[in-house]
Amino acid sequence: QVQFVESGGGLVQAGGSLRLSCTASGRAFLIGSMGWYRQTPGNQRELVASITRGGDIRNYANSVKGRFTISRDNAENTVYLQMNSLKPDETAVYYCFAVLYGTYYWGQGTQVTVSS
Repeated sequence: QVQFVESGGGLVQAGGSLRLSCTASGRAFLIGSMGWYRQTPGNQRELVASITRGGDIRNYANSVKGRFTISRDNAENTVYLQMNSLKPDETAVYYCFAVLYGTYYWGQGTQVTVSS
């Protein structure tokens, strides 16, 4: 099993920045890809960004390319999401995830609110 501690969410004005962090514990040394999804009420979770264990492959939703940056520190079992130029429609709960032997594990989510 994998457990997570997420932090960094909050309230920011449009155009502002936030940095999300997610630290995994448990069987974290077996984790492959990590990343972030987001979800608004009544909608499905949307992949925001993901990164492979070696950091060599990073995927982003088209809507965040050029503004968001994902990174990870394997020594700390932590993944980060730097979010710049935030928009009001990006208000959502952001969920960290990790993949372990093909199984997704999820963090508890952190609220990001972007005011106009």
